[in-house]
Amino acid sequence: MVFKAATFHGVEPKIESENARRSALESAVANALAVAGGLDASDVTVVAAGQEIRLHGTVATPEEVERATAVAEAVPGVRLVWNRIEVG
Repeated sequence: MVFKAATFHGVEPKIESENARRSALESAVANALAVAGGLDASDVTVVAAGQEIRLHGTVATPEEVERATAVAEAVPGVRLVWNRIEVG
């Protein structure tokens, strides 16, 4: 049996490490929100763009909105948090 090197139209594929870093950062923030006290983040979505985090969704109180920002900012690797969470 002969194995060929993986190619796409004759060019070796590039593995994008940025996607892996972004995914790891999103997971870290989502996990931190999930275990944070004083916050029900079950309806919050986390999206990373570089070292910036965007939070979307709804929580029950204005205090939870502030808590979500504080928790996300405390995660290592996060440079900036854009909070678009609404009270619902």
